[in-house]
Amino acid sequence: MIENLNRVSFITLAVADLARARAYYEKLGWEPSQVMDEVAFYRTKGQIFGLFTLAGLAAETGRPIETLQTGAMTLAQNQPSKDDVDQAFARAVACGATPVREPFDTDWGGYSSYVADPDGHLWEFAWNPFSPLDDAGHLA
Repeated sequence: MIENLNRVSFITLAVADLARARAYYEKLGWEPSQVMDEVAFYRTKGQIFGLFTLAGLAAETGRPIETLQTGAMTLAQNQPSKDDVDQAFARAVACGATPVREPFDTDWGGYSSYVADPDGHLWEFAWNPFSPLDDAGHLA
């Protein structure tokens, strides 16, 4: 397990209209690194910024759209393995986070879990085979 847990790997914002959101960010100069039907990713220095439709985020987290509301987002922390996802999830819950979704195999080939911090902000702990980490825990 990577010891430095004070990091953010992905920042994902829920959006009502992905095309409109993409147009805005791309007008600002953000260049997409990957675009799919319900999500667009933009590489930043050491992180990925994502735009995810409300419906897509609701399906991924297992929460109804009504509880996500405008401004919903997740903060993601990638882990080097599935076991590390399990450990990070358990540690967050032990520290006071509310479990939102127990670790699960995703439909896109990864392994993910969700907790809410004491203020309700969603954190994802995930193993993503398409976004490997370097020895420092940064996206490679």
